[in-house]
Amino acid sequence: MHTMWKGTISFGLVNIPVKMHAATENKDVKLRQLHKECQSPVKYEKVCPVCDREIQSEEIVKAYEYAKNKFVMLDEEDLEALQKEQADKAVEIVDFVKLEEIDPIYFEKSYYLSPNEGGSKAYVLLLNALKDTGKIGVAKMIIRSKEQLAVIRVYENTLVAETIHYPDEVRNVRDVPNVPEETATAKKELDTAKMLIDQLTTEFNPEKYKDDYRIALLDLIEAKKNNEEITTAKDKPAPKSADNLMDALQESLERAKKAKPKPKQPAKRKTKTTAQKKKTAT
Repeated sequence: MHTMWKGTISFGLVNIPVKMHAATENKDVKLRQLHKECQSPVKYEKVCPVCDREIQSEEIVKAYEYAKNKFVMLDEEDLEALQKEQADKAVEIVDFVKLEEIDPIYFEKSYYLSPNEGGSKAYVLLLNALKDTGKIGVAKMIIRSKEQLAVIRVYENTLVAETIHYPDEVRNVRDVPNVPEETATAKKELDTAKMLIDQLTTEFNPEKYKDDYRIALLDLIEAKKNNEEITTAKDKPAPKSADNLMDALQESLERAKKAKPKPKQPAKRKTKTTAQKKKTAT
């Protein structure tokens, strides 16, 4: 399992060198976008609207927009120094609480923790202490350049770091629109609903639940592949060689002629006939 972070978990004077590993993975089926006409993958380029050209990664800097089109530029060196200053700190457990005291809305992502060199004894000590007390540890840590609030808990005889949102990251529930203010329910309806819940109540078994859409999508892709309903992106046309330069120029000229609109002919002025001129003279 890939190690994504190394550091130290501490509580009191106990330090536990650990490695962190992603506990979950995204199983979404990734679909590419193709140009319908030639089945070529669509490119997404970074273009400066002022310079009207594609720009490279080394030309891009980070900034904070504090007002409309007003920015504070941030140097990469300053950001790296700030991140290193925070990342070098030990992950300190500051509180111990009960898991049921934290609403699931706060939970974000799970990471497995394994002991690093020389940390096995202290790792087992914390694991057993959490098991026996039924508590979890609340800590702060830096993950991917962001300070995270996290809880340290036990999952199947392994320590897990569970990142959780800060309170100001959870939107106010009072801002949810159209929530009924009246909460009273007719007793007969409530009793029937409770009976239905009782009928459907069981022990939670995660293996029971499948991503039906992902399975059906993969089956559809496999069926189309087996039936050879596939497409191959066309090669990008090679530029004209020097030997064919004259042909290319001639072809371009012909296309330009066809595309160019024909100029309007000026209207002809009417001239007097000889009879009209004689009549005018008399």
